[in-house]
Amino acid sequence: MKVVVSIGGSVLVPEPGGDRVAEHAAVVEDLVADGCRVGAVVGGGGVAREYITAARELGANEIELDQLGIDVTRLNARLLIAALGEDTITAPARDYDEAGEAIRQGDVSVMGGVAPAQTTDAVGAALAEYVDADLLVYATSVPGVFSADPNEDDDATKYDELTATELVDVIGGLEMTAGASSPVDLLAAKIIQRSGMRTIVLDGTDPERIARAVRHGDHDGTDVIPEGVGEEPTYWAENER
Repeated sequence: MKVVVSIGGSVLVPEPGGDRVAEHAAVVEDLVADGCRVGAVVGGGGVAREYITAARELGANEIELDQLGIDVTRLNARLLIAALGEDTITAPARDYDEAGEAIRQGDVSVMGGVAPAQTTDAVGAALAEYVDADLLVYATSVPGVFSADPNEDDDATKYDELTATELVDVIGGLEMTAGASSPVDLLAAKIIQRSGMRTIVLDGTDPERIARAVRHGDHDGTDVIPEGVGEEPTYWAENER
């Protein structure tokens, strides 16, 4: 099966150091050993937001801020590449053609951001659509998609299951300036909707949760289920290729 894993920067590198990076790399390598073809997309996280905040105070415009964020995502991507084995492209892919070709050849492709005004959430969804992945996993710092920001609203409730259309409706009102943070952004939700991509949004701070979700569909996050398919995911049984 083909899987794209989008890992938030704050999940992969919550603080300076390589321990969490190595743990995520080990999960990716185990999935490859299981026969999965894997594309990984890495976000900028807290480091990117700190740089963006500083640059905004210095007068940078939103496109300049986006580009700064892209630079940080590619640095984080290089950390993951450093922890992965030999079947990994040695630099972050800069476009979907490059990433897709690597995945088709059986290599692990790692991406950061690719263009201003497009978050790595959207990059993950676009890569999954481009390579016709069986599953897209968002490894975030929260345990799924909520009705509101759970850090700001005590009444926020988590959705165990959503259609792609419902996901678009939930995400629709969120802020879209550089450095904004949400489990999945609106553009990513719309790509998921048009592609019919089966998607899981989960707390990826423990990388083993990603492995269980990919292997068995076992997770405590949010399932985004394309319209017209059964609720029970069967990709791990049907897509051994």
